[in-house]
Amino acid sequence: MVMPCEIAVKSVVPSIRAFIAIDLTQSYQMKQNDVANILGITQTAVSKYTRQVRGTVIKIGDSEEIRTMMQQITSQIADKKISRHDLALRFCQICQITRRNGLMCQLCKRTDQTIDIQTCQICKSVTLNCNGL
Repeated sequence: MVMPCEIAVKSVVPSIRAFIAIDLTQSYQMKQNDVANILGITQTAVSKYTRQVRGTVIKIGDSEEIRTMMQQITSQIADKKISRHDLALRFCQICQITRRNGLMCQLCKRTDQTIDIQTCQICKSVTLNCNGL
């Protein structure tokens, strides 16, 4: 049995990183090395995100709520107004919204064919408290 958090780590987190990397390099003209340092990843990973080679499994940016949150994050990063702690919390919030809105359901089904995505309520019923980060 694959846990929803495992799927989120492999799909949601890379999608968030990809959106932020693309936005920071294109809208704010930040260098890939600087983006990599901020996100705690390699410059190569940033390059793959910006070329859409990585982080495209799930299109969380299609959700207006999530897209707005990610744009706020990139603005705060560009203005140097977000701490690592707050950045981690924002990633968790986006992941929760992604799960609550059922945006991972198809990925869960692809991973475990026995899941009935019409009746599964695991992601929608779990409320995580990420305040302890």
